[in-house]
Amino acid sequence: MKYRKGRDAGESNGDGSKKGGGDVPPSVQLDIVEYGGRGGGGGGGLGSGGGSTSFFEPTREQTPGSGSGHGSSGLSDPSGRREPPEKRITLFALRLAVLEKAATGIGKLDFVWATVVLLGGFASSLNITDFWCVTVILVGEGARVFSRSHELEWQHHATQTSTGGGALRSSSRFFRRIVHAMVDPTAAVVDGGSDPRATAAQFQRQVVAFMKQRTWHAPEVSLLPYTGWVFVSRKIGRLLNWLQVLSAFACVALSLMRLWVHNFGAGAGDDSATQNMRPALLLFYTLALVEASLFLLEKAYWAWKVSVCKLLHQVSAECELGPYGLISLTRFFYDAYSRCIAGSIFDGVKMDLVTFAEELIMSDFLDEQLIGVRILQQFATSAGWSRDTLRKVGTSARSIERLLEMLNWKRPDEEELRRSAAEVVAKLAGKRQNALRVSGIPGSIESVKSLLYTGRSALVSGTHPQPHGAAAADQNTAASPTGRGYDYLPFNLLGLRILKNLARDHDNSGKIGNSRGLLAKVVDFTQASPALLRNQHVTESQVKVVKRALKVVKLLVSTTGNTGKALRQGVAENVFAVSNLRDILRYGQMHRELQKLAIDVLQGLAMEDNGKDAIVRTGGVVKLLLSTFVNAEERELACEAGEALAMLALESERGCEAILKRADVIDRLVAALDGGDARRLNAARVLRNLCAYSGEEHRERLRAATRALPAALNATMAEGDKILEVSVGLTTQICRFIDGERFGAELRGAEVEEREYVERLASVLRQYRYPQIRVPRMRRFVVQQAIWLMTSSGGGGGAGGYVQLLREVGMGRLLESIADTTSELECYHVFSGSVGISKHRENFSDIVEHALQLLAGGGEAGAED
Repeated sequence: MKYRKGRDAGESNGDGSKKGGGDVPPSVQLDIVEYGGRGGGGGGGLGSGGGSTSFFEPTREQTPGSGSGHGSSGLSDPSGRREPPEKRITLFALRLAVLEKAATGIGKLDFVWATVVLLGGFASSLNITDFWCVTVILVGEGARVFSRSHELEWQHHATQTSTGGGALRSSSRFFRRIVHAMVDPTAAVVDGGSDPRATAAQFQRQVVAFMKQRTWHAPEVSLLPYTGWVFVSRKIGRLLNWLQVLSAFACVALSLMRLWVHNFGAGAGDDSATQNMRPALLLFYTLALVEASLFLLEKAYWAWKVSVCKLLHQVSAECELGPYGLISLTRFFYDAYSRCIAGSIFDGVKMDLVTFAEELIMSDFLDEQLIGVRILQQFATSAGWSRDTLRKVGTSARSIERLLEMLNWKRPDEEELRRSAAEVVAKLAGKRQNALRVSGIPGSIESVKSLLYTGRSALVSGTHPQPHGAAAADQNTAASPTGRGYDYLPFNLLGLRILKNLARDHDNSGKIGNSRGLLAKVVDFTQASPALLRNQHVTESQVKVVKRALKVVKLLVSTTGNTGKALRQGVAENVFAVSNLRDILRYGQMHRELQKLAIDVLQGLAMEDNGKDAIVRTGGVVKLLLSTFVNAEERELACEAGEALAMLALESERGCEAILKRADVIDRLVAALDGGDARRLNAARVLRNLCAYSGEEHRERLRAATRALPAALNATMAEGDKILEVSVGLTTQICRFIDGERFGAELRGAEVEEREYVERLASVLRQYRYPQIRVPRMRRFVVQQAIWLMTSSGGGGGAGGYVQLLREVGMGRLLESIADTTSELECYHVFSGSVGISKHRENFSDIVEHALQLLAGGGEAGAED
């Protein structure tokens, strides 16, 4: 085909018309414009029938980081980020470790100096006073140095859980109380009995109960046989702490006393033998004084930060850890402190609460797992720390696998642990990359499925799982793996929430559909009894479980590609699916959101032939959709119902027949085409599909649809965007019931000149020189209408009159341009994402070629849709 130079498509003739097809581009350019908003630009503010993306237009697949809430990582301004509060604890642990290591090092040096130099070289030369002072200091210092950071204390603090206050009070409690009383005398009187401490103590009792089930609780272990409570490790640990403090005070007192008197070596006989003893004793007492002072300074600093400044309370409040925060932070502090003591002083600084929690959930002890998962739960749900927490946990396959494993734990004592783990997994699945990692763990979908257990064995599938988790007592006892008293509803809600987040991804949707019995289980949750829907006092959670199940099913039936087709077929084959949706439409007037979700699911099912059949075979569904479309007070709900009806009638004689069973349906649809009616977009779609796909037995009845032609013509002349597209398509189908003479009369009745109408069609093709996502059928409908004008009789001086008019407005060049820019986008009725579904019977390129032949003067024929 030759390209001919001409005027630009937008050039005016001066009389308001445009002529020429413009310069035809030398190569194909598919200008696929993506629309990201809601509502119809030229459609008078009308959306695609309900607000969100319609199946009648394609959508591009979102990629991770594209900016959506689901795929975006949500990067924020680094300058606005808060400093992690636990850094104050690790810094505190480092400073304590510096003092501790300094004191320990000086103490060891002093110990070596005393044993090797003083007692080894001057034992016989020392006077009785110095001998006993050195001996007492040496014994106390040695006991203190070699007992620090060993079994009784660090096994008590670092590897076992202690009460929030008890862990700190066990070390030199009396000394810290004295310091606290000097700084805040009123606090010393009112100390104890506060609510946070009571709550922490209650949590501690719960933790200790967990620990006692299979193992010993270390602080309560009796170290010697037949001693009962006397040699319990907790009491011995406190005794050693007391002895450390007392020995330090004794060391300071003796060292100061001897340094003050300064009569070293008095009474010694030979000066030549004892001339070095004086400086040796001076160094010994100085080192002992420095070591004991550093130790007491460490204790004082500890008491100041913990008891007076309430460091752990402040960090717990900033982290929003709640009543169990003190216990968790105490454990975190001792772990950081022990790392600083055992290795480099900087080892503890590298710790953070998230990594600490990840280590705890990997433990074999339930108390440690509970502390770890509670920290992760709080941080994952906190607005300030959620992003960093989910990123760190999401990149650890071991942590994700452990959390998923916890979802299968069903013992009553593991209920809180399981719930917290489910909340963390739900937050992880809310991010696209993390959702892919979660689903990539073998058995992850089955673990999530375990959360949907309802505590009763229903013999008939589809029976409502009783949202409150209640069933007959005997059923509960027999079916529940954990006995009576287990609340399943929170886990059902969390399981559906996780599935909803996972189902946003195409691959995850396929895994959900392939999991045995999971799809049927989710469909079961969509059932809502009339009593529940009509009850004004129904609990929010009972409605929420139905709503979340509907959202999951909606996401599954909206999945793109072959996976979506298989999922839609799977839902349609479930004998309870459409019946459950019907009950929601029939009795859910008090729950409009549930009705909207039910209609969205029906719309998705109607994309497949077996889905259409299931809807038509289920009595009352089409009637309810029509009633909702005609009578609904809410615009969005009516538009959703109209789009579902349009989908149901698309290429389905049975669907059209079911819609036409209502006697006044055509009158209602024609009335809805009024310019101010919010339903006119979908009313035009439904009416067009009825005219195009109804059987021959309904042809006479559908002639009444010709009353909609004036409204369609007016919309063609005045509107744009989706309203323009569907109006031209409706006009093309209505013209099947009339001839050219009647069409000319309708044009004159609408006060539209034939030339003006033809120029409008040409201007639309100039405006849409390339296919656009938002109106993928626009050019097809315009070309089909031009073909009908050229093949019709009468009007404009006969068919030849319309041909002449089309030539004068440059239709030939426009068609040549369109022939080189056709796309697969224009060959489908509906789309599942970027995948076309329900292909048109005739390719658009063949329609354009046929139009060019007619314009050139060849034959009469019609174009099928």
